[in-house]
Amino acid sequence: MNLTSSKKIPMRKCVGCQEMKAKKEMIRIVRTEEQDFLLDATGRKNGRGAYICPSSECLEKAIKNRGLERSFKQAIPKEVYDELCKEMSVLESR
Repeated sequence: MNLTSSKKIPMRKCVGCQEMKAKKEMIRIVRTEEQDFLLDATGRKNGRGAYICPSSECLEKAIKNRGLERSFKQAIPKEVYDELCKEMSVLESR
């Protein structure tokens, strides 16, 4: 009987820095059925999700290397990136 078996931690890859990290440490970006993009702090919203580290650097990398566009397989409007940048700065200032 193996007593060292611990609960598996779900890992996700950041679309910015491409590093694998624990899902709980990251922020989920969701595309809803209405084609809206939202930051999902709870990780529970319906829709296609992509994960990003909670830092402006990773968001800038994701914008530069089109990581989000690849994840969602579509072009992402500039307004969405602007909104994500705003929300990210709010999160970082906490």
